[in-house]
Amino acid sequence: MINFNVPPFTGKEMDYIRQAVENQKICGDGEFTKKCSEWFEKRTGTAKCLLTTSCTHATEMAALLADMKEGDEVIMPSYTFVSTADAFVLRGAKAVFVDIRPDTMNIDENLIEDAVTAKTKAIAVVHYAGVGCEMDKIMEIAKRHNLYVVEDAAQGVMASYKGKALGTIGDFGCFSFHETKNYSMGEGGALLIREEKYIENAEIFREKGTDRSKYYRGQVDKYRWMNYGSSYLPSDMNAAYLYAQLEMADEINQIRLARWNRYHELLSPLAESGKIGIPYIPEECVHNAHMFYIKTGDQEERAALIGFLKENGIMAVFHYVPLHSAPAGRKFGRFHGEDNYTTKESERLLRLPMFYKLTEGEVDYIAGKVKEFYGA
Repeated sequence: MINFNVPPFTGKEMDYIRQAVENQKICGDGEFTKKCSEWFEKRTGTAKCLLTTSCTHATEMAALLADMKEGDEVIMPSYTFVSTADAFVLRGAKAVFVDIRPDTMNIDENLIEDAVTAKTKAIAVVHYAGVGCEMDKIMEIAKRHNLYVVEDAAQGVMASYKGKALGTIGDFGCFSFHETKNYSMGEGGALLIREEKYIENAEIFREKGTDRSKYYRGQVDKYRWMNYGSSYLPSDMNAAYLYAQLEMADEINQIRLARWNRYHELLSPLAESGKIGIPYIPEECVHNAHMFYIKTGDQEERAALIGFLKENGIMAVFHYVPLHSAPAGRKFGRFHGEDNYTTKESERLLRLPMFYKLTEGEVDYIAGKVKEFYGA
C-alpha cells in the first residue's frame, strides 16, 4: 500500500532528541526551540518567530494579539480546517465565510470587502496547498478598514508571494508542523509576528500570562502574572525532531517539488482533455509542493476513484468539508454572499499521496492508475 502520508524523517532526529535530553532541559524554549525560531526568523525575515504546540495554538495567540472579543467578526473562507475558525470563536467572535476562487481554492479577494461590517476586526486568509492568496489586494482592504490580517499558512512553509514568505505579509502568520506537513515535529506550530510592538504581549500569552521570558533573559529579577494566557510552549524534544528537518529544508523542498512536477507532467494530458482538474499556480506565487490534488467530475466520481485507487494499493483522500455546512459553522458563523464554488469544488477535490520519501516510481504508478481509471 502506498500511504497518503509518511511523516518526514531525515536520520538525525533521534540524535538531536538525545541531545535535548542530555541538556537536561526538555521543556519549552530550550536549545532546539531557539535554533528553530532563529532559523525561521532568518529564512522568512519576520520580526519574531515563537514555536507553539500547534498551528491551532498559534492562531489562538494571533486572535489574542488582535484583541478579538465577543461580538467581533472575522472574515475567512469556509474551505479550511476548523482551527482557523476555532481560534476566533473561542474569543466570542463570529466567523463570516466568503466564497473561494475555484482556480487556487483560496479565499476570493474580490468578495472580502463586501463582507466588511462595523463589527469586522480581522481577515483570516488560508494559503491552500502552499499557494499564496492575492495578498496585495487583501492588505489594501485591511488598511482601508483598519483590520488585522492573520495568515493561516499551516501548509505554507517555504512558499512565497511576490518574494515574501507566506506568513510574513499579514500582521500574524501561523505555521503547522503536524505529521502531515512538509516539516514536522509530530504536533507543533509557530507564530510569526511582523511588528516588534506585539512581541512582548505574545511572549506573555505564550507563557501562561507571565513575563517569564523577560526573567530568563535577565530583564527582570522575578516573573509575575501579567495578563491572561496559556501554555503554548512545545517540548524541546519536539523542536529537536523539527530542527533535523530544517537543516535539510531545501533538499526536502526540492524532492517534493520534483514529485509534484512529475504528477503535473503525467496528469496534464487528462486535464487538457477535460477529464480532471489539476492545481493552478499564479505567476506571483512560489509554492512548496505541499500537496498534489486533482478535481474529478463530481462527488460520486471521486468516491469511485478513491475506491479504485485503494483496490490498487493507493491511499488517496478528500479534504475539508466546508465549515459553513457543519453544525458549529451554522452556530458560530454565517456565509456572506453566494456559495458558488466552496461546496462544489470541495466535493470534487482528491488529494494524491505526497511526502518526502515518495519515489518517482511510486508517482508514476499512481498517475498511471488515475489514467487507467479514466481510460487514458
